[in-house]
Amino acid sequence: MIKLIKSTFHNETQTKKELQTFIKNAEILSFGPQCQQFESKFAKWQGKKHCIFLNSGSSANLAIIQALLNIGKIKHNDYVGFSALTWSTNVMPLIELGLKAVPIDVELDTLNVSSSQLKKILKKYPLKMLFITNLLGFCDDLDEIRKICNEQKIILIEDNCESLGSKYKGEKLGNFGLASSFSFYVGHHMSTIEGGAVCTDSEQLASMLRIVRAHGWDRNLSEKRQVKLRNKHKVNSTFYSRYTFYDLGYNLRPTEINGFIGNTQIQYLDEIIQKRKSNFFKMAPPIYKQTDKYYSVRYDHLDLLSNFAVPVICKSTKIRDELVAKCVGKVEIRPIVGGDMTLQPFFQKHLKSRILKNSNAKIIHTQGLYFGNNPELTDKEVNEIISIFTQ
Repeated sequence: MIKLIKSTFHNETQTKKELQTFIKNAEILSFGPQCQQFESKFAKWQGKKHCIFLNSGSSANLAIIQALLNIGKIKHNDYVGFSALTWSTNVMPLIELGLKAVPIDVELDTLNVSSSQLKKILKKYPLKMLFITNLLGFCDDLDEIRKICNEQKIILIEDNCESLGSKYKGEKLGNFGLASSFSFYVGHHMSTIEGGAVCTDSEQLASMLRIVRAHGWDRNLSEKRQVKLRNKHKVNSTFYSRYTFYDLGYNLRPTEINGFIGNTQIQYLDEIIQKRKSNFFKMAPPIYKQTDKYYSVRYDHLDLLSNFAVPVICKSTKIRDELVAKCVGKVEIRPIVGGDMTLQPFFQKHLKSRILKNSNAKIIHTQGLYFGNNPELTDKEVNEIISIFTQ
């Protein structure tokens, strides 16, 4: 069986040895210097001023929405568009925090929201924010989407949990909007076992994200920010300042174990991405040429394609079912991420009136699947995957 992933970490044996030594000698294992060091390294790698490290990519999505509400960038009952083809915890925070979630259909050949799909929605809903998902390393015309958002004063946020390292028109995905979320879950590009992050250039948003991450405290803010906040709220006592809650928050903090693993793994990140890119271009072209069985997937507009799984969209459920049967015991496969969110029970319970009809997202949901693209795939396994998907 060719698994989606083979190891918990890149260079797993050495990483586990280093982790054992770290745990034995560490003075603290709660949020501390290892996490802060990883934040600095990842911000630099992504090319952003700030990185806020959290305990998951889902928490990163939640924190962004709460932080934007806290600083007044969005308000309850505002309309927020989201990619219909995504993961549940991209949508759930919108519903939970009192926003009007509006699904936007994706393009069949990119699996992502395009500017034309966005324009259709804007004729019906006055969006205040767009929470777009860069699905499985792909994107559509993000430059045009950004332009529309800028012109219409729509806050653009990217869920980049599945596209770490992909580049479009010279820019890394995750750098097109005000902020972006990332995931370091064990099955994704780079693993800290569980972990996530938000990247942004906004000092205001970064500070609020740190407050949201830690109960509403100010403990992880710069001293300058702390003094300003304490003076504003007349908190003069050092004793009480450590237990003053300035705004709505949660406990979304990672541990020093996650931070340490992140610091060991980030040195391999470029290598991991290049290997995944190489795997994709060996496997995807011959598979996607089977146009009698599969819809074509467009990726020639990307400068660099980095994904952890390769999607295949069948032209019928019958073809999909036959393909699933071929993979039994040979290749581990999954549905396309979380599929069409409007078909999920939670969405139908809470937002039944906004279910999409005859959508591309539904086709991908019912006729799609993906197989793993991990950096440890052998040439034999790559050839076996090609054989199964092209026979």
